[in-house]
Amino acid sequence: MKVLVDTCVWSAVLRHRNPDAELTSRLKGLINDGRVFIIGPVRQEILSGIPDSKQFNKLKDILSAFEDIVLKKEHFEKAAEFSNICRSRGIQGSTTDFLICAVAHLENLIIFTTDNDFENYRKHLSVNIIS
Repeated sequence: MKVLVDTCVWSAVLRHRNPDAELTSRLKGLINDGRVFIIGPVRQEILSGIPDSKQFNKLKDILSAFEDIVLKKEHFEKAAEFSNICRSRGIQGSTTDFLICAVAHLENLIIFTTDNDFENYRKHLSVNIIS
């Protein structure tokens, strides 16, 4: 199954001086299997906050190997619906998190994340997560 990788995983593997070996290995395995996808807002989050232009360009080049899922109005509408569902149950989340959930749901993807917020979302939304 195809996998939508969350910002926290990319960041832990690509932006830390000493990346988590197990997480890196798991991501490499998914990449080697051709299962990894990304969305524009995640790409933006990964690249944001890098003041060094060489590091920024290196990371941008690495990420260019991964196909963006083209976002459509249905993704944004589902993200808003998911946000409303969670909020009605007392669960807050970011717009990007709910967009990730919506894209994964509509495109039949698994979310690869280490963000515990997704465990809360999963209780109320139809999404599959690996962590």
